[in-house]
Amino acid sequence: MSDPIIDVRDLYKEYPSGTKAVNGVTFSVKKGEFFGFLGPNGAGKSTTMNMLVNLVKKTRGTITIDGFQIDENPDEVYKRVGFAMQEVGLDETATAREMLQLHGRLYHMPKREIDEQIARLLKLVELEKVADRYTSTYSGGMRRRFDLALALMHKPSVLFLDEPTTGLDPHARQLIWSHLRELNREGMTIFLTTHFMDEAEALCERICIMDAGKIVTEGTVPELLEKHSAKTLEQVFLSTTGSNLGNEEANLNASDPYARNRKS
Repeated sequence: MSDPIIDVRDLYKEYPSGTKAVNGVTFSVKKGEFFGFLGPNGAGKSTTMNMLVNLVKKTRGTITIDGFQIDENPDEVYKRVGFAMQEVGLDETATAREMLQLHGRLYHMPKREIDEQIARLLKLVELEKVADRYTSTYSGGMRRRFDLALALMHKPSVLFLDEPTTGLDPHARQLIWSHLRELNREGMTIFLTTHFMDEAEALCERICIMDAGKIVTEGTVPELLEKHSAKTLEQVFLSTTGSNLGNEEANLNASDPYARNRKS
């Protein structure tokens, strides 16, 4: 793959307890690709994503986003990435428009550009009629769509999504899918983690499956089905990943200094 927009080499995350949440991961994502990053709970995929956006410090390895290494040019990386986390955290005492305006100012966008981008994003996520309502009045689906708009406010090159449709009803889920497809058609690179195999199959051009801190397989859906003699992506997932409950607990305990006290 020439000139990938995301390039990860020999990435590790080891906690002081000795737990290796990510154990030598290497992969690339090409510009404009819709890339799926799958794995069971505790596999290390969320840790990997958090390292890619510098929310978690890596132990070693290299991460390059759009030509910039995250260690050497973190500010340049921040300008180029948007991140919608699994848990939506909104200021419930502000309106959607106010939050978008603040986000634009934090990225030093000119006022005219802020106004134009707000109008575009509100239309994209179908929240134009409720833009001046407090976000505390939004439904779960509306909150997810607005979180997506926030992640897009500064016009990132790469959008990271951590299980963006968890807890949504089928209609809201389809709306999110439609928005993501439109963004990808416009050229945006999208990096998606999800537990829904139908979501990964419907949206992603290429899929990488992780288990126990390592990448166990990757390819397009047809390639994965052929490689693993499977009829569905779910069969590929189950055949390449084992029971990971013990590793999940170990990862949580390693990253949470209070876990041991709560357990006892």
